[in-house]
Amino acid sequence: MSKSMTKSQLIQEVREQINNKQNAKVAVNFILSRITDLLVNKKSLTLVGFGTFKTVERQSRKCRNPKTGEIINVNAKTVPKFIPGKNLKEAVEKG
Repeated sequence: MSKSMTKSQLIQEVREQINNKQNAKVAVNFILSRITDLLVNKKSLTLVGFGTFKTVERQSRKCRNPKTGEIINVNAKTVPKFIPGKNLKEAVEKG
């Protein structure tokens, strides 16, 4: 078993459940684009028991380039974050 799943594999699994490839593709694409839209607009999505998708602001900071040792400035930025819910944590823990 692979360590990751691709978008097309997810679409295939959804298709197997609803018996329609085009509808499965539309559904998966809609969900992913909706999550993206929410995060772009700095909103969050909470799926109770599964987790929360949100954005966080990272402060600007100084870091050291490990290759050259040079101090570099890293600009502040907004990044996506996923916080797993209780049910997801427990399911992964049980394996």
